[in-house]
Amino acid sequence: MSRPTGLIASKGLELLTFGTPNGHKASIILEELKEAYGKPDYVFQSISIMENIQKEKWFTDLGPNGRIPVLVDHDNGKLPIMEGAAILTYLTRNYDRDHKFSFVKDPELSECEQWVAWQHGGLGPMQGQANHFYRLAKERIPYPTQRYVGETERLYGILDARLAGRDYIVGNKYSIADIANFSWVNVAYFAGIQLHDFKNLYKWWERVNARPAVQRGTAVPSESQLVNKRYQERLKEEPEYKQKEDELAETCKKAKEQYGYKYSSP
Repeated sequence: MSRPTGLIASKGLELLTFGTPNGHKASIILEELKEAYGKPDYVFQSISIMENIQKEKWFTDLGPNGRIPVLVDHDNGKLPIMEGAAILTYLTRNYDRDHKFSFVKDPELSECEQWVAWQHGGLGPMQGQANHFYRLAKERIPYPTQRYVGETERLYGILDARLAGRDYIVGNKYSIADIANFSWVNVAYFAGIQLHDFKNLYKWWERVNARPAVQRGTAVPSESQLVNKRYQERLKEEPEYKQKEDELAETCKKAKEQYGYKYSSP
């Protein structure tokens, strides 16, 4: 695909996205709605965050925060919606007529809003920092590594407890609360989190990941190399990759030991 320089559609929905957890929130709900109702159709553009396309003026005119995803509804005055949580609620409000992925009354409605907000304000930001200091920072700095990996583990523990005896997060029905949280849990290993240590959460991840619409959504705009399934495959297929992963895990273990980290949740 050529480098995006502006919107390409004139009607319907257009998703400006990349293969990150926040991007996957939007593409998963779009695919779920399309499977359930036959609509909405949408087009997407790949906004490479490595090339900083999301910082270009044409993009920030639509999404002032300079972050993906942004959804543009051309049929509603070319309305742009930024932030994955807002996109989830916008799409279900307008397209989920039978409330297959949303709720209409309390306590489930309030609980769904709470768990989407919990992900948006807690799990996403903390795991994003864990990604950075565990894997991406040029320098291995012990304190923030153990701090953010540890805080993400604490949050995973909260989800794990929530899912005890439940198939899904709210009302025992698959909903946008699951989609919001799944998008981050689906890249757990990238952040140094051993998802298989959280038994309820791991089973939930397997359950959600098996959905065809989820698989299609996580392939937008292209197949991700960060998701848990691909990570597990690479460990088996690529000895050098496994060696590097073992080295990262050992570095994190030493950082935790240095600062006396002990897992605790909540």
